[in-house]
Amino acid sequence: MPLTGPVDGEPAPGLFPAPELLAPPAIRGGTNRAVGRGVAAARSDDAGRQLTFFGAEAAEPAVADVAGLLAGPAEISVMGGTARLAVVVDDAWRVHVLVAELEARHLPTSWAAAGGGRHTVRTAYTRVLKPLVAAWLNGPAKHPPDAFHLDGRGLRLWLVAAGAVMDSDVLLRLGPAAHQRVASVGAALAAVGLPAVPESGPDGLAYRITGRRLLNRFAELVGDPPPTVPHTAWPYRR
Repeated sequence: MPLTGPVDGEPAPGLFPAPELLAPPAIRGGTNRAVGRGVAAARSDDAGRQLTFFGAEAAEPAVADVAGLLAGPAEISVMGGTARLAVVVDDAWRVHVLVAELEARHLPTSWAAAGGGRHTVRTAYTRVLKPLVAAWLNGPAKHPPDAFHLDGRGLRLWLVAAGAVMDSDVLLRLGPAAHQRVASVGAALAAVGLPAVPESGPDGLAYRITGRRLLNRFAELVGDPPPTVPHTAWPYRR
């Protein structure tokens, strides 16, 4: 299949570029207690601020962000030196937002009806996705590589594709063969301040983010909603 679009001339991206944390140095022995308390408070403040480095607005959209879709229900396929990503979504607004998000990452994207009011959003086969997809393939199933982490941009894509917002919870659905990803995805969520436990539901396993503090953290990470998202389908800080 011939490739088209600007992605064909781009170099393969870094798989999981981790944001650099700006932790203050440790203070050891001989330090005045008042100064020590000030440092401890600064550390606490810095810990809260550091999470903004993981937020959706912290950097420009990148191909590596689709790791958030791979953590969730996205399926992947390989053809020669190229790869494609596809995900089935259950609302029309998700189609519009996900297509815009993927095309913002220079990934040509299309969609088609999948029956039952659902739609499949898929990228074109492209060389740019091959390194990322290859890192996730473990035989026929997806499995997060050792370097996998989540940030606000990845969480934003996961929320758009398979998230559900309730009064005091956010559910992030994992999709097929979720048991192979539960441990790694749970660790990645905890690393950005979102400890959660997977639970079974009508659509399979999902992570539930609950409680005001964690919901505020999640809302901060995923950023403001796109204009086409229903108000009740997006988390907001309280």
